[in-house]
Order: sequence, then structure tokens, then C-alpha cells
Amino acid sequence: MSNINDIGSGIDASDLRARRPISPHLSIYKKQISSVLSILHRLTGVGLFVGFSVIAWWMICWIFSKFDPQIYGMINNLIVRLGLYVLSMALFYHLCNGIRHLFWDMGYGYSVPVMRQSGWIVVVVSTLVTIVFWVVVC
Repeated sequence: MSNINDIGSGIDASDLRARRPISPHLSIYKKQISSVLSILHRLTGVGLFVGFSVIAWWMICWIFSKFDPQIYGMINNLIVRLGLYVLSMALFYHLCNGIRHLFWDMGYGYSVPVMRQSGWIVVVVSTLVTIVFWVVVC
């Protein structure tokens, strides 16, 4: 078996590596709903971890401060309330897209039209569930 350096034409391995084609960057590809939703699914997973960690920290502070109303009153802050809206949207999106992935794991929905349609269904359903949650439950 020949080594890459035994080419015989005087070209070394570093020259060959430099001339080798590289993978195209993400900016080359046309954005598709499946790739955007996949990236969003990963981001919402990380966001849920961070968001629920902050909520747990806030609850621990509230409990150990003997239920100080000032700490509880933070929930009426506009930025905190907006964060809770975003966190709930991320939760419901992650849940709906996870159900979509379960169907993929069972072998359903791999055709491009069905994948595109189920992606839009995930976006619409997660938005509607978030609105219903904040209007009805809260």
C-alpha cells in the first residue's frame, strides 16, 4: 500500500490537503423549513435548560428569603413576564417538534411535502397552544 508521500511527482501531503475541496458553509445552502426547525429545536432545548435553571434559582431565593413579597413581585416586571412568554413558547415548540420527531422515528413523514407540512403544523400548533396557555390558564 502506498503512502500519500510516495506519489513520485514531488508533491507533499500538505500540498494535497491545501488543494482538497472543503465542505460548503451553511450560508451556501438555501434555507429549508426542516433545517430551520431543526436548528430552532436545538436552540430551544438549550434555552429551556437555561430558563428553567433561572426559574429554579428564583424559586430557591424566594423560599429561602421566607417568601419575601419583593422577590415574588418580580414576576410583574415586564422583562420577566416577556421571558416567561418566550420560555413557554420554547417549551411548547420543543414539545410539538419532539412529537414530530417521534413520528419520524417510527418511519412516517419522510417525504418532502409531508415534512414541510408537518413543520408548519408544528409552528402553528405551538403558537396556538402558547396563546391558549397564557389566555386560559394564566
